[in-house]
Amino acid sequence: MEHHHFKLFKPYGYLSQFQTNAKHERNKKFLGELFDFPEGTMAIGRLDKDSEGLLLLTTDGKVSFEITSSKIDKEYYVQVDGEITNKALEQLQQGVEITHKNETYTTKPCKAYQLELIPNFPQRAKKIRDERHGKTSWISLTINEGKFRQVRKMTAQVGFPTLRLVRVRVGLINLDGLKMGEAKEVFSLLS
Repeated sequence: MEHHHFKLFKPYGYLSQFQTNAKHERNKKFLGELFDFPEGTMAIGRLDKDSEGLLLLTTDGKVSFEITSSKIDKEYYVQVDGEITNKALEQLQQGVEITHKNETYTTKPCKAYQLELIPNFPQRAKKIRDERHGKTSWISLTINEGKFRQVRKMTAQVGFPTLRLVRVRVGLINLDGLKMGEAKEVFSLLS
């Protein structure tokens, strides 16, 4: 069987799935509305409804398992509330305690630094508050794990809640100029 692999710039407000049987999700937006994916396509990992950016999809379960493993880095650009401090960045780099499934969990050490330039992402469908409501900062956060809403919990734990979260890279694959909502078939997800 020939497998297919895709990268997608997931817009804000879409669920990282193709359909649901849950009554509370029937009026939500799903990935199948963005592109005509082949039958059997699955999202590799997830981005929650409020997150945007690079989402990989495949028809190959082995590839999905490999990419979701802790061997592959995932990089996020995160707009946080306030002017990020060096102390907060150091805390993120060393690992912070978050709650996951009602248990305290210490995140693995990661890469975290402030971005010098504001990323040039398309405007989001739902507006984020503007500078009149206080300063914001953009940081890069690279992790190789993926607990539920982990990045949001991490930035909140160090006192800088997430306002906007965009995944820009998974392993060696990045957005490469994809437009929001655009999907592109790629040769391989692991090279």
